Amino acid sequence: MANKALKTKQKSLASEIASSLESKLSEIGVASKKIKKSIEKSADKLAKKLAKMVHKDEKKVAKPAKASEKKVKKEASKTKKNAEKTAKNAARTARKAAKAVKQAPAAPTPKPATPAKKPALAPKPAASKPAAPKATPPARAKATPEATPKPATETPAEKQ
Repeated sequence: MANKALKTKQKSLASEIASSLESKLSEIGVASKKIKKSIEKSADKLAKKLAKMVHKDEKKVAKPAKASEKKVKKEASKTKKNAEKTAKNAARTARKAAKAVKQAPAAPTPKPATPAKKPALAPKPAASKPAAPKATPPARAKATPEATPKPATETPAEKQ
């Protein structure tokens, strides 16, 4: 309630409430100092509550407006940024194109027609003998206890 405008609204509302209630009571014919004080207190309390409610409603109404303003500002900044990027990219593309034109070789000029010459005979290469395939030595068997034959001390015929 620190807002001055809000407090002035609250006070004016409280005085309006109190005056309307007092006028109704004066019509009836009941009016005492005690009743007037009670009406003023109640009017102040009611005005505070109403002011709070009105302030909250105003904030709620203002919130979407602020959000839409933020959105518009954001879109504007995005558009500006995109325009700057587009201009920058166009300038870069133009520089690349200019550089490519400078580096491109000039178109070859056609050579003047020359009379046809007989092709020179190339010397025949010396005939070489085809290389004989190299024979690979047979693989050697490894000596393992299973691969070596056992000495025949006794033959099956001698056993009988």
